Amino acid sequence: MTRILGAIALLSWLALPASAGEPVSQTFAAPPEKMWTTTTSVLKQLGWDIEKSDQAAGWINTESRSVDGEDYGVYAQGTRHRLMIRLKAAGANRTTVTVERVLFKRERILWIDKDETLTTTDQTVEKAVLAAIGKAL
Repeated sequence: MTRILGAIALLSWLALPASAGEPVSQTFAAPPEKMWTTTTSVLKQLGWDIEKSDQAAGWINTESRSVDGEDYGVYAQGTRHRLMIRLKAAGANRTTVTVERVLFKRERILWIDKDETLTTTDQTVEKAVLAAIGKAL
């Protein structure tokens, strides 16, 4: 009986979607308004298109970009990633910027996308975005 319960627990754990890496944060000596302008500018310079954003709430979501794979319009297969950036006031003239990257596998057949979240520990992209923001200030 305990083997069956253990097997059920293992199978249910395996069925859960994989999580993305932990977000990377850095606090900058600038007010949120300046950080918003700098962050959106840096994202554009780095080639990230902004899909949705809300300055009042302090978040930016980018369009997904290809990491590898093929894309023929009606058919695509490969790995993609997108960024979620959060800006939060951290005192007088200080703002914390958090960058989280979601890595996922995409398969598209006849315009229907099937995305599967992948696990990653590589935070190179997130750290590079924060470094570029710091350099742009």
